[in-house]
Amino acid sequence: MKKKLEELKQKVKNHKDLEESEKTNTIKKIDEWLLEDKAEGTFANELMQISKKITPILEEIGLI
Repeated sequence: MKKKLEELKQKVKNHKDLEESEKTNTIKKIDEWLLEDKAEGTFANELMQISKKITPILEEIGLI
């Protein structure tokens, strides 16, 4: 799971359609999950609440 979260973090940083605030909020959440080791469904739902633009990234790396 850690590898997927690190991959997600990198894709969020490089995503051209996300605003900086969306990137910042998403990366903060990912860092929290890396520390807390949250379940996949939980963090995917929380990320999609930050921005619906995150959904294609989650699909691309197989998290949803």
